[in-house]
Amino acid sequence: MLGAVPQKHQPEAGQLLRAMPYAETQVACAALQDQFTTRYRKVAPKVVERLADDWERLVTFYQFPREHWPHLRTTNVVESPLALSTC
Repeated sequence: MLGAVPQKHQPEAGQLLRAMPYAETQVACAALQDQFTTRYRKVAPKVVERLADDWERLVTFYQFPREHWPHLRTTNVVESPLALSTC
């Protein structure tokens, strides 16, 4: 997704995108999304659209207890509780 952002904007855009799933609350995450949308709507409209389309999947983990969040938002096999079921 970051590849669709002009290269000169990629470091800052990437930082915002990576910060979203680590926001303390879903409201804080939505504030980061708003910030991203405002900054990149004109220079990367497809990325903004994709983020909006995938938003519900991105923030689903906030519906679970906070102690589960690290496991739900990772693809790291060591951290993921799903890794145990695939061994």
